[in-house]
Order: sequence, then structure tokens, then C-alpha cells
Amino acid sequence: MPKDKSIRRGGLARGLRLSLAGARAGGAFAVDGALKKLRGDAPSGDALLNREARRFARQLGELKGSYVKIGQLLALLGEHFLPAPLTQALHELEAQTQPVAWPEMQSVYRTGMGSRYCELEIEPAALAAASLAQVHRARVVSTGESVVVKGQYPDLVALLDEDFDTVVKMLRLARWIPGSRDFDSWLATLHTQLLAEVDYPRELRVAQMMAEGLAQHEALQSAPVTLRVPRFWAELCSTSVLTMEYVEGHRAASPEVAALPQSARNELGKAMLQLFFAEVFDLGLVQTDPNFGNYLINEDGSELTLLDFGSVFELDNTVRTALCDTIIAGLTSDETCLEQALVALGCLKPDAGEGAKDTFKAFIRNLLEPLRPPESLPPEHLNAEGLYRWGHSELINRTGQQVARSLTNREFAIPSGDFAMVARKLTGMFTFIAVLNAEFNGHDIVKPYLTHTTE
Repeated sequence: MPKDKSIRRGGLARGLRLSLAGARAGGAFAVDGALKKLRGDAPSGDALLNREARRFARQLGELKGSYVKIGQLLALLGEHFLPAPLTQALHELEAQTQPVAWPEMQSVYRTGMGSRYCELEIEPAALAAASLAQVHRARVVSTGESVVVKGQYPDLVALLDEDFDTVVKMLRLARWIPGSRDFDSWLATLHTQLLAEVDYPRELRVAQMMAEGLAQHEALQSAPVTLRVPRFWAELCSTSVLTMEYVEGHRAASPEVAALPQSARNELGKAMLQLFFAEVFDLGLVQTDPNFGNYLINEDGSELTLLDFGSVFELDNTVRTALCDTIIAGLTSDETCLEQALVALGCLKPDAGEGAKDTFKAFIRNLLEPLRPPESLPPEHLNAEGLYRWGHSELINRTGQQVARSLTNREFAIPSGDFAMVARKLTGMFTFIAVLNAEFNGHDIVKPYLTHTTE
């Protein structure tokens, strides 16, 4: 049977290519340091770093498979903790890859579904191909129902640990990442998340938990926009295959969604914000991947379908409590509670000075800007009716610049990996609503949670 060499590579060859890239990048750091000493932050050193970062990202892209996924996770979770040239280069990694040939994927489906394989008619042409898996449309023979099947690329899981270790070693060789214990914890969370995204039994379990949790959530059930979790065919799922109903829809940034009435886009934005609070405060389950492809919107905007439950993060109770306390304290101006919550999240060192405390508390308050009471919203970001204009506000850009400035403070602590996952969700949620150009005030949605306590 033919093999797809774009996915399968020898471990030694894969590691060697990255080691060579790391050595080059390490040299770039050395040159950059010398230039800065001689010339006072000479721009040519930065240009060299940018070139080596792009070279490294290109190596990941050429090796494909898990290397691409590792690079994407590093870019998403380390945007404010890793060197800017590196994250900028990693953000350019393509989510879509060339599909693996049908004969090899057919073998994945036959093995994964066993005797039940004959219950489906699977289209040989791939519906989508990503870094870790491939999706095909299919039909249930007995009922005619349309489904999609997602299959893991052959032998990929066996290489994940090796590939992750290789990338980390290379990054340390190049001095792209620090060798601190705090950063080791952050990397451990990233590693855990990577493994979770190929744990299909876990994804099936989490999807069922999300479906049950959303179905029992009174506020979400009474909202104008319906949140939908696709039905899974558990008997046609395995460690390497997932089968779920086929759902048609449009992405948030599509022309079809942009053409929806303002009122419909406003309600979609509210649904996304309500979903975030339900996930964090009520369910303890957070879908952390901000990719727009993980959400589908129907023709009239009345339904939002959630996809990809492999990236759902189960919040640690300590982190969950600290996160809830941070949001509540930031909105109720409880300075003492906010400071304690930031320490618990790992954003502030326990012995941080007043300057660092004030800096990070101000950052949180600014991040929560759209959730303030209407009378406290900045007038320059409101429409004629006094509603917050999410797209116009450029909130993520403004707060991102503030984070970059804050990182120069020596009292800044690398936040926990759990917090990095939630930060990824926050960024995606705000961006989703901004792309919709939704206009609404978030205070009514957050108000019921201001006296909330996690269980």
C-alpha cells in the first residue's frame, strides 16, 4: 500500500533538521546580542532573528504532521511569553495540509471501525485535511443520514512525544525559550493539550459532557441563538476514528455572515459571550481553540454549532476559582481580591511591588472593558444608541500592546499553562465577536455571575 511521505518521516532525520535550525538560530541570538551591545539595539540584529525564526517555522511546515500542530500551539499559547519573531513566524504555519491519499486513509477507517466499516459509504475525496487528522464526508447506509468521519494520520500518535521533545530541545538550543521551572510547567500543559487533541475517546466523552451541560443551562436554552453540539455515532468511533453528523454552515468571517442583519450578528456575539461564562463559571469546560473553523453559523444566524472537542480544556478547580475571582474582582473594583486572584493565576509574584500590582490590575480592568456597566463604557467605542462596538474598539490590539509593555517588568511571572489556555479562549472569543461587528453591552450577560461562587 502506498505511503504518504509528507506525513511519515524517520525520527532521526526529523530531529536532525530541527537541531541544525536550532544551531543557526542560536548563532543569530549571539550575533544579535553583540550588535545590541555595539550599536544600541541595532535593527540589523532584529532582521537576523526574524530570518532565523522564519527558517525554523519553514522547517516545521516542511516536516508537517505533529510538528505543524506543535508550532501552532506554541504560537497561540506563547504569544506574550515567547520572542516576537518566533510567534510571528509560527502564526504563518498553514492549518490546512495536503490530504493523505485515500487508500491509506481507507485503511485507517477500516481498522478503526472494524466490522462496522460497511455501515458507511465514505467519499474518497477529503472534506478537510489538518495537521493531525483528515475529514471525509460519508453516508449511513441504513438511514441515508449524512455524517463526517475524522481519522488520525497513520503512526502519528506514536511520534508525538518524540516530536514534542525534539522541538523543545531545539528551542532551548536556540535560546528561544527560558530554562526556568515556571516555563517547564507551561510546556507541560502544552504537551498535555497536544496529547488530548489525539485522544478520541476523551473527545467523544467531552463532547457528550458539553452537550449535556448546554442542554441543562437555563440562560443558554432561553437565548435567541441555539447552541448546537453535533450528534456522535459512538458505535462508529474508536481510538483513531470519530463519526458525527454532518452540519452545514458558514464561518464567522464569511460574506454570508457579514450580510446578516445587525440584530442577528448582535445575538450571535451575545451567544459567544454567554458561552464563555457558562464554560468557565458553570461547566469548567473551555473550548480553547480560537480557529473560526470550529464554529458554524446557519443561514439566518439563529444557530451556532460547536466543533472540535479535542481542544476542550478541563479547568483545574484552583485555576477556575482564581479566574472567576479575577473577572468578578476586576468588574467590582475589589482591589484586594483581584491582587490575590492574579497571584493564584501565576500572573504576579507573591512579593511583587506596588508598581507591578498596579500594572497588571489595570491590564485586567482594561481587558474587561466591554463588560462594564453602560455608564462606565468609553464613549468613543459606542454607537448612537450607546451600545459597545466590538469591532471598532480594537480591544485585543490595545490590551496586547499593554501586555507587551508589562513583560519588561522584572516582577512579571510566567502565568500557569492553564491560564495560557484560557487566555487563548478569551482572545478567540473577543476576536469572534469583533469579526461579527456586533454591537451590544456585555454587562447584562456578566451581571448574574458577579455574586457567583464555583462549586
